[in-house]
Amino acid sequence: MSISILLADDHTIVRQGLARLLNDQSDFKIVGQAVNGREAVDKTLELKPDIVIMDIAMPQMNGIEAAKRIRKKLPKAKVLILSMYSHEHYVHELFETGVSGYLLKDSSGRDIIRAIHAAMKDETYLSPSISKVLVDTYRSPRKASSMAERYKLLSNREREVFQLIAEGHPTRRIADMLCVSISTVKSHRVNIMEKLCVDTPVKLVHFAIQLGLVDPEL
Repeated sequence: MSISILLADDHTIVRQGLARLLNDQSDFKIVGQAVNGREAVDKTLELKPDIVIMDIAMPQMNGIEAAKRIRKKLPKAKVLILSMYSHEHYVHELFETGVSGYLLKDSSGRDIIRAIHAAMKDETYLSPSISKVLVDTYRSPRKASSMAERYKLLSNREREVFQLIAEGHPTRRIADMLCVSISTVKSHRVNIMEKLCVDTPVKLVHFAIQLGLVDPEL
């Protein structure tokens, strides 16, 4: 029986490369692809794949928030993170969410294949550098960065609005995307800026870029 896989990454070349690699395996089947976190959640709920492989820095909804929604709505789906980032606050938040593996994008194809098989056995697979982040934290716990701590203060909805604002979407567009009123978006924006201790939209964008939630090239 084949393992069904959904790929979520906003870079076409990454998705195509992964699809080619995984389709060469007789026991893998790519059932869908997504270009942002919101689409990844929707397609996961629709297609119900065994494995979701996703990036963190994606538009509209980042991989952290997408993983949370997928794990909540479809707990049987295994989520593997394939990212450029190894920030400590990402690693901890994602494992609290229940992801099955975390690999960096310099991992070999063999590592990704191993991670998929490990996830299907309810095991966890980590890139060596990610393992080091976890081990170092347990050996010498450090206080989380001020930015990471402030970001944790945001509710799930505020995180959504925060990312969409940082990506440059106007208020009306955000309201339409989230099916809420314009005044609700404005209220969220006030709360977000207060919790993040930023006083201008430009600083809010810089905050998102420094956390790695928004690609500065978008």
